[in-house]
Amino acid sequence: QVQLVESGGGLVQPGGSLGLSCEASGTVFGINIMSWYRQAPGKERELVATIDHSHVTDYADSVKGRFTISRDDGKKSVYLQMNSLKREDTAVYTCNAEVLDWSGRYRYYWGRGTQVTVSS
Repeated sequence: QVQLVESGGGLVQPGGSLGLSCEASGTVFGINIMSWYRQAPGKERELVATIDHSHVTDYADSVKGRFTISRDDGKKSVYLQMNSLKREDTAVYTCNAEVLDWSGRYRYYWGRGTQVTVSS
């Protein structure tokens, strides 16, 4: 089985910074696209940032210039550095990865999510 476990969420003041991590474990033979999503109360889940196996990145317009996604393939991990945080960034952040697993096929896996709260 494959598990994704996020860490690093918490409470931060507006304008502050926070870093998230997500590590894959289990039967992982390779990882293609890794992504961060978020869902605020009463809102749809939205894609925040993605990074592919070539480390090409893409961001939602709302976070461009403030958030940075990166990955460490040796550690099977993806990171999200969030700077200049705003109250509207408050959400549960969840990582997603396209994993080559025991089946020999790529499948998408989700973490359980970590809460990020931006408040004074």
